[in-house]
Parts: sequence; structure tokens; C-alpha cells
Amino acid sequence: MIEERDPFFSFRIQEVIQETPDTKSFVLTPPAAGSVLCLSGQFLTFLFRNRKGEEVRRNYSVSSSPELGDPIRITVKRIPNGEFSRQLFDHAQPGDILKTIGASGFFTLPQGKEMPASLFFFAAGSGIAPVFSLIKTALHQDPLVKIVLIYSNPSESHTIFYQDLKSLQQAYPDRFQIEFLFSDAVRIRNRRLGIDLLEKLLLQYQVYQNPGTLFYLCGPFEYMRMITIVLRNQGFPAANIRKEIFEIHPPVQKTVPPDQDRHTIHLLLRDQEISFDTQYPETILQTAKRLHISLPYSCEAGQCGTCAATCLSGRVWMFKNEVLLEEEMAQGRVLTCTGFAVWGDVTIKYF
Repeated sequence: MIEERDPFFSFRIQEVIQETPDTKSFVLTPPAAGSVLCLSGQFLTFLFRNRKGEEVRRNYSVSSSPELGDPIRITVKRIPNGEFSRQLFDHAQPGDILKTIGASGFFTLPQGKEMPASLFFFAAGSGIAPVFSLIKTALHQDPLVKIVLIYSNPSESHTIFYQDLKSLQQAYPDRFQIEFLFSDAVRIRNRRLGIDLLEKLLLQYQVYQNPGTLFYLCGPFEYMRMITIVLRNQGFPAANIRKEIFEIHPPVQKTVPPDQDRHTIHLLLRDQEISFDTQYPETILQTAKRLHISLPYSCEAGQCGTCAATCLSGRVWMFKNEVLLEEEMAQGRVLTCTGFAVWGDVTIKYF
């Protein structure tokens, strides 16, 4: 058994900002400048203790633009049955310390590539947190990119970053357009995003003239599923549709790996080389946790990407993956929370 404590960073709450009646932003100060690398659109995984004293991890999206020199900020909506969102919203104050394992996530702007001519964002409620981060960064970094945001909320008063978005729109009138959809709007057309309205908006903003458009979706599951179905039916490739999932549901494993034999995992982690055996029904992550090997993870459901690593040799079979694109998997990226070693030993590296 390998004894090792999870590495974490201590962030101090610098400022608390009331965004809407049920949403607050928390400006965070890292332990040292540059100690936590973070990209716009990513999330921080925080460590909490539940009422039983057990460690629980929760992800909160970064809503600022670190690449532009902004301080790190997370935006949290108070969920009635959300133990930790209520804890932050009701009790967190400047000076309090939050522990995190750092930033993760693939809901980011293209890395190492040219920015596409247009970006199309869909956000509902607090789904605006990573979206606002991405929009602000893209507008400042690329003088040519054109951006459309479709943003759904119950009302204007419950719209997070409403004035900030209006200010960005005024600063970039030729490059940034917004459609605010309010459930209390007088005009029925402007209340909810349905299939008909979505198809009209795609035509209105001439999306079909830009086949390379990237779509970013963040909101409730059904909301994102509807948008994804429409986009796919309209011929947009899955690789052009990026989703950030807030509602994590424990996976129900319906399929088993094609190979259930015992194999050895050779792990390259934080300048260490660790080897251990794993076998179905335990995933790679589950075996590591049982052996007290501290790998990065959060959702344990193949939906957030915190556990992503690179397979250098061998093969990892995943029973669920909602974050890695085909091109990323072709480069060896895998999820250890839903992954099993198959057809032999595997070497995995965390960067």
C-alpha cells in the first residue's frame, strides 16, 4: 500500500460579489503568483468535508479571464439541495480558505490552433460562468473573431453578468451579439429556447456560412441535449460542439471491457514512477484510490475530465466518455475514472 496525501492548493477568498439574488462570485488569491495554471473556461476542483467528515470534491467554473491578467474568480449559484453551494453562498467570507487540487477541463478555446472565424455560445443560468470567461478572452485576444451568445434566464434580475455582457457588446458592436431569453418576457418568442427558435437563430446569424464555427454549450442536461440534436441534424460535426456538464450523474455501467484479466499500470505522476495491478470490475482510478495513490479526479463519471491522462503505451478502454474529442483520444488521452487496461500492461502519464 502506498501512502500519499492528495496535493492541494490553499486559496484565500479576497472578495465576495453579489451577482444576483441567488448567485455570488468569489475572487480568489492563490498561494503564490503563477502557482496555479488556469485557462479561461476551466474549473477548479475544491475539497470539502461532508457531515460525516468524508472528503467530497466539487467543481466550480472560473468566470474570469486569467490569460488577460484577471484574478481567479468562481461564480456559484445557490442550489436549494446543494450542500456545498449553500455553504459557500451563505457562509463564505473574505479571508476564508478554500482548498483545491487545481484547474482542469476541456471547455476551452482552441489551443495551439488558429481561432475559427466565429464562435457561437449557448448558456442557461449559471452556465454563463465559463462562457463569460471564454467570450471575454476571445474578444480581447483575436481582433477578427465574431461571437454570438444565446443566454436563457428566468428574468433580467436573475441574469448573471447582465451589465458586464452589455458592456462587452457595446465595446465590440461589430463582433459580439447577444440574444437574451427571459422566461418572463412579454413576447412568447423570447421566452425559451426551443427547436423552432434555435433553427431561426442559426439562420439569423448566418451560421451556415461559417462551417468551421465552434459551438459552446453550458446549461441543464435537457437544454444541451436539444441543442446538440439540432446542430447534429443540421450537419455540424460533433467535434465542433463543446459542452460543459454541471449536473453529474453516477454512471450505470452497462458494458464490460473486452478483456477482464489482471494487468499492470505503470504510472508517471509528479516525478514519480508507480506500478500497481488492476483488474475488472475496478477502474484504474478505483484501484489507485484503494491503494491510497492520489490521482486527480472529481466526478468519477466520465463527465468532467479532471482525471484525464495520456496513455503512452498499451490500451485503455473506457465505458463512458463525455469530454474527450476523437482527436484527443487519437493522441492517447484517456479517462482513468471509467478506464480499464485491456490486452496488456499500460503506461500512463499525468502532465
